[in-house]
Amino acid sequence: MRALIQRCRYAKVEVDQQVVGEIDSGLLVFLGVGPEDTEEDQSWLLQKILKLRIFNDAEGLMNLSIEDVNGSLLVVSQFTLHAKVKKGTRPSYARAAPPEMAEAQYEAFLKAARNHLGESRVAQGQFGAHMEVSLKNDGPVTIWIDTKNKE
Repeated sequence: MRALIQRCRYAKVEVDQQVVGEIDSGLLVFLGVGPEDTEEDQSWLLQKILKLRIFNDAEGLMNLSIEDVNGSLLVVSQFTLHAKVKKGTRPSYARAAPPEMAEAQYEAFLKAARNHLGESRVAQGQFGAHMEVSLKNDGPVTIWIDTKNKE
């Protein structure tokens, strides 16, 4: 499982000019599922995201987690995080999970996130749709996490 995380002041996702997910201060999480990803990957990744100390404390140092600041998550499925660009100029997405598997993992991630943060603090995009995502990046703080390369 791969995630690209952006700390934001706000973020929203639109499908067909309708807002389907929106948050104020928190994290925009682009989530990509691979064919070998398991519930263990999903659990590890969620805990890592929830515990990352990337929000500023009173002294302006990044010492607080999303839980500490009562922030929200906007989770957007993005199979292109598994793009392979080694050959040529057209990316291959063969390393992305099949849609049925990816959607099940995405929904499981959302359910677990809502169990931890509460229903009102977790928003989502629309799986498989063409989405327009906008945000006001805060920092900017952008972090890449891959459960198969836990560095």
